[in-house]
Amino acid sequence: MQKQAFVVEDDENIREIVQCVLESCGLRVSGFEDAVAMFDVISGQTPDIILLDLMLPKMDGLSALKRLKSNAATASVPVLILTAKSSETDKVAGLDLGADDYITKPFGVLELMARVRAALRRVSGGPVDRGEVCEYRGLRLDRARHEVTLNGKKIGLTLKEFDLLQFLMENADRALDRNQILDHVWGSGYSGETRTLDMHIRSLRQKLGDGAGGGFISTVRGVGYKFNS
Repeated sequence: MQKQAFVVEDDENIREIVQCVLESCGLRVSGFEDAVAMFDVISGQTPDIILLDLMLPKMDGLSALKRLKSNAATASVPVLILTAKSSETDKVAGLDLGADDYITKPFGVLELMARVRAALRRVSGGPVDRGEVCEYRGLRLDRARHEVTLNGKKIGLTLKEFDLLQFLMENADRALDRNQILDHVWGSGYSGETRTLDMHIRSLRQKLGDGAGGGFISTVRGVGYKFNS
């Protein structure tokens, strides 16, 4: 069945470009000039992926993202932020609210295609090892339930953050190269900035309560990152 994408972008020219890119990826696309218009139809037509601008009329993108992630029907739908706001603060805010990726304008068509395909691959995924659990020092990752808890308290992660944490935990105490992590979590076709990885690591550390001393995830200078068991 053909997958459905929603594009929420108030700039008509950019919206049309993004729609053409998504259609070339084999998606059926619906475009909206504001989030209110999207919410008017989303209850009866849940999409497989959403590309969301931040600076929107009527309802800003972060408010729309928060509403999407707080609704059980749309919480698991991957959301890619597509915006001209490129500050670290804006990126962290988007990731903390559940965005699966953050793409700044102007963007490359090939990069956008690669990120959309990677997000859809993560959702469809492959076989899951049912019942398998990774657990270290009170941090528990349940693959079957797609759930992470810390000392019994559930930690809300985006799909990308979950995949990243799972890869790190499965390779506990091993220094993982940045490109190795990107290839595994974002896909071998990923051609975006490695800064994306840094932003997701930072978001993970915040959610896990990692302090300045290292905590669960350490930076390995000149290499990448390591999960500390």
